Amino acid sequence: MILFGGNMNLSLELTNEQSNRLNELANELGVDPHDLALVAINDLLTKPDEDFDRAAQYVLEKNRELYRRLS
Repeated sequence: MILFGGNMNLSLELTNEQSNRLNELANELGVDPHDLALVAINDLLTKPDEDFDRAAQYVLEKNRELYRRLS
């Protein structure tokens, strides 16, 4: 269930394996599983996609001369 507004409430259904792994990691780190999930989502949303950045850089470098002529 996703509710839109100032804050978003998100309900996830994890498999037993996923839930167990989340709990194991949270226990190893000494944090609440809910907090660990929030940090992981935040990291995903704020971390630049390295694959995209590499691909974009490759295209820019490959077409640098073409872009120069078109400008």
